[in-house]
Amino acid sequence: MDARNAASSSSSPPSSSKRSEYQVFLSFRGEDTRKGFTGHLHAALSHAGIRAFLDDNELERAEFIKNQLERAIHWSMISIIVFSKRYADSSWCLDELVKIMECRERLGQQVIPLFYNVDPSDVRKQTGSFAQAFEKHEAGICEGKHEKEKVQRWRNALTQAADLCGEDLKNADGHEANFIKRILGKVNNLVNSKYQLDIEHLIGITSRVKVLSNHLDIENSGSKDVVRMIGILGMGGIGKTTLAKTIYNKFERIFEGRRSFLENVREVFANQRSNGLVGLQEQLLNDILKGEGIKVGSVAKGIDMIRERLCCKRALVIIDDADDLQQLKAIAGARDWFGPGSRIVITTRNQHLLKQVEVDSTYMAQEMCKEEALELFSWHAFKRDCPDQEYLDLSKRVIHYCQGLPLALRVVGSFLIKRSIAEWECHLEKLERSPDGDIQKILRISFDGLPDDTTRKIFLDISCFFIEKNKDYVTRILDGCGFFATIGISVLIERCLVTVSEYNTLGMHDLLRDMGREIVSENAHGHPEKFSRLWKREDVTDVLNNESVSTFPIKF
Repeated sequence: MDARNAASSSSSPPSSSKRSEYQVFLSFRGEDTRKGFTGHLHAALSHAGIRAFLDDNELERAEFIKNQLERAIHWSMISIIVFSKRYADSSWCLDELVKIMECRERLGQQVIPLFYNVDPSDVRKQTGSFAQAFEKHEAGICEGKHEKEKVQRWRNALTQAADLCGEDLKNADGHEANFIKRILGKVNNLVNSKYQLDIEHLIGITSRVKVLSNHLDIENSGSKDVVRMIGILGMGGIGKTTLAKTIYNKFERIFEGRRSFLENVREVFANQRSNGLVGLQEQLLNDILKGEGIKVGSVAKGIDMIRERLCCKRALVIIDDADDLQQLKAIAGARDWFGPGSRIVITTRNQHLLKQVEVDSTYMAQEMCKEEALELFSWHAFKRDCPDQEYLDLSKRVIHYCQGLPLALRVVGSFLIKRSIAEWECHLEKLERSPDGDIQKILRISFDGLPDDTTRKIFLDISCFFIEKNKDYVTRILDGCGFFATIGISVLIERCLVTVSEYNTLGMHDLLRDMGREIVSENAHGHPEKFSRLWKREDVTDVLNNESVSTFPIKF
């Protein structure tokens, strides 16, 4: 833009503590297109919700102009260059172009050249009107206005830009409205593909993604027209959401930006009920259709809109932390709501929910092995991939305590960072007696979500008395207490609270066991006689020897 002082290619990138407010930087010759084509393009981008830098009206004056231009170019996701007949007349535009191509080379930025009533070969070879402009620039070398090296950089930048995949007005039959529509579609795809979900410390994710990718079957040409629904199942804190985010980021290119990540569905529904579902429906429609403020009004209307408007769209939809059939019926009630080749991924703690919607396959999220756990813990406790040597034995104690649960590794690691060895030892002793509150808060969601008190009692009994006991034996005992254990234990298995080994013995994660025992003893303030269950020999002995205790509403 010829009214601005453009950044020199030799200048260093501006320092900035945060990204620019712009997603697109528009480079153009103001006298040629500001009040016409470029103005219309900027308006279309703005209407689509894309923040585009336009001209010097958005800049402060004087010495601040250069730095702000550098910042706008450097931090923009995409640069659009409007090559018009007189573009190369402006040394400011050419300096700007050099900076854009430099950022493309060093930072991997996207550059879209537009050929507005100019031939791409004229830009590439500096012929036609571009030859006339460079005759003046070459003359400027002799007059001392330009350095020879700078003019050569201008030529190189024009050649490189013209070789990129761009858009030519001729291909839209000279129709500017259609031309802008094509540009907008291209920018939309690039902008949306740039949005990657933030995931910290992806340890051990590669092998897991490989297995899950086989379930998704996205890249198999034989299933490209099939809609598949996949479940990711596992206990709280085991990394289901992290895995889903990785899949979301990995396959965005294949789905051309048509993807939606609906996070914390259970929590949204619990807090807002039908209003929450409406919000999720609106997010889904806006994400896939790239709409601006699509409203549905009601759950029923949202279902109709999803079914009607997405049935031809190939999309990737992640429904994170679902726990109720009503949620899925409102968002992804049937496969034919989405276009051929779509993939719907549901993360949940409830296997029965996946059975209800008849998913095509289920991936069971796995705990971390010791090596993976140590690395993840180290990133949170030491900000690197291995612990300090003097903390190694203590770190191994943490790994043993966390039992491969990523949530626990993150929580404990973040708490222990920059603490002394004495503080580590004290905290580990505390954890062995009383579970961490932040970890328990996440795990307890599954317990609180159980369908009735009887099933909760069965869970507490197993956590206190029946770990590694034969399932049939435990069932007979609990049935004798009137607990309907056959269905109750089945529900606990489906909710990932209890496991059954190949030898038909019951088990559960150590942190779930600790949670159950903490629930038994809560509000008792350390007095075993107030516990609803006693599982430690010393507590049983103390209570039986306590003459002041006359009745025992307690299980031993």
